Amino acid sequence: MFEFMVLLHTIGAVGMGFYIVMPLLVGKASKLAGAGQAGLAEGLISANRIAQYFLIVQLLTGGYLMSKNDYTVLWMILVTVLFLAIAALGGIATKPLKRIVASIQSGQSATAHINKARVLSIIVLVLYLVTIYLMQYPFFKGA
Repeated sequence: MFEFMVLLHTIGAVGMGFYIVMPLLVGKASKLAGAGQAGLAEGLISANRIAQYFLIVQLLTGGYLMSKNDYTVLWMILVTVLFLAIAALGGIATKPLKRIVASIQSGQSATAHINKARVLSIIVLVLYLVTIYLMQYPFFKGA
């Protein structure tokens, strides 16, 4: 069972890999014409929703895996807070992406919304990289 959960946890981490390329993709939106910006934003909304489902996989499998090892309380709190921050900011990033589409459809500039989505996606990327580091080098209780 443990090995299966590790497999699911790894698949979830790969699914969350979208957050690595999201800042690059959002950055490309400012270089596109209106319809291209809207199309890219709609694709990013869909990909972000899929990544949010992988976050649920991470929550379930990560909770199980934490219960099976002897991690420090500090590590468990750090990982949980980082996970929740990624989930929250990933969800918050959906709003400016939706506003990009709405702005383009109404003929307005979407620059402010693109910038907000870019900042949120960079913050999520940094949190994701810190989480990967903590997963690779966890803190164990001393013997």
